[in-house]
Amino acid sequence: MRIDPNQQRVFEAFARRNGRPLSPWQKIAGSVAAIGLFGLALVFSVVVFAVVLTVGAAVWGWFWWKTRSLRKQMREAQANQPGRAQEGLVIEGEVIREVNEPDERRP
Repeated sequence: MRIDPNQQRVFEAFARRNGRPLSPWQKIAGSVAAIGLFGLALVFSVVVFAVVLTVGAAVWGWFWWKTRSLRKQMREAQANQPGRAQEGLVIEGEVIREVNEPDERRP
């Protein structure tokens, strides 16, 4: 397999020239940098979440406000629908209705 010289230079740039392990100060500095980077990412994500939540709430409020007359018309149309029984409770397509029948055992 032939390796392109340009790609070889990229890999050599990231390779450590010396095989020495990192000193304790380099490890501490790397850890502090990683923790700082994680903190910045966390702050950024919280800000983005707050902005998205605020914009979503504003859009929902605007939509709710703009559709209030339509909701009122729908409620009125449903209440004024002819032949609609006002009694009974509909649960999952079933009608539950209370019927007061006279007791036949009474004289």
